[in-house]
Amino acid sequence: MISFLLEPFSYAFLQRGLLVAALLGLSGGLLGCILVLRRLSLMGDALSHSLLPGIGVAYLLFGPSLPALLLGALLAGLLTALGGGLVSRLTRIKEDAAFGSLFLVLFAGGVALVSRLPARVDLLHFLFGNILGVGPSDVALAGGAAALTVTVFALFRRSIVLETFDPVFHRATGGRGWLTHLGILALCVINLVAALQAMGVVLALGLFLLPAVTAYLWCDRLPAMLAFSAITAVLGSIVGIFVSFHAGLPSGAAIVLALGAFFLASALGSPRYGIVARLLSGLREGKAIKHTCE
Repeated sequence: MISFLLEPFSYAFLQRGLLVAALLGLSGGLLGCILVLRRLSLMGDALSHSLLPGIGVAYLLFGPSLPALLLGALLAGLLTALGGGLVSRLTRIKEDAAFGSLFLVLFAGGVALVSRLPARVDLLHFLFGNILGVGPSDVALAGGAAALTVTVFALFRRSIVLETFDPVFHRATGGRGWLTHLGILALCVINLVAALQAMGVVLALGLFLLPAVTAYLWCDRLPAMLAFSAITAVLGSIVGIFVSFHAGLPSGAAIVLALGAFFLASALGSPRYGIVARLLSGLREGKAIKHTCE
């Protein structure tokens, strides 16, 4: 039994894949909590899809150079974050609509660019990822993104908390809310770029949002939510790779499905905020009102 459980993790390529997923899950889980609490989840999706045109332009200019492709994706994501913020501040368009509009334009441009590339098949792993094909450089990139994210959260915890829960008070007390906001978006872009090789544009956001929404169903305090989200992301990575090894499923998709199973189980069974608990609470309240009326 023990050998059956440990067999998938005896291979070096699976160990690297698990390490990358765990590192990205740690940092993505932290950022996901902020996105969920600030209702910016769809902006995270827009940022992830805006990386594609940067990849296409970098390929046209520099060819299949991985550092150039990642740099192109990073610049495209940062420009999207900056552009969305500027459009929302300088026009009457709300931030979610600004990001949604930029996402549509950039993603369509990225699809058009990739369709014209002579070797577009080679770029498919940027759409869907290949976590079992990651190398030492991908591990280093994921580790750097995770270390940067954790360090920023530790150093600027007060600004992040104030901007998340009371941005008006944060600005009134001299805080630079716009800088904190753009910093969070920039960290999202950096982590999404680090996840490109492993998870791809399509699945990368699963490591951000699913652990966060799962933690949101169980926790009432931010420190507990951050810890719960990071632990859930790591556990989902372990379960996903284990299932993918024995079931023959793509590892990136299996990780997201495992995280999705955690979320669905929590949505149903959370003792305070789950569907079952809410239905039972409603039934009890109905009976109490009926008893009072009688």
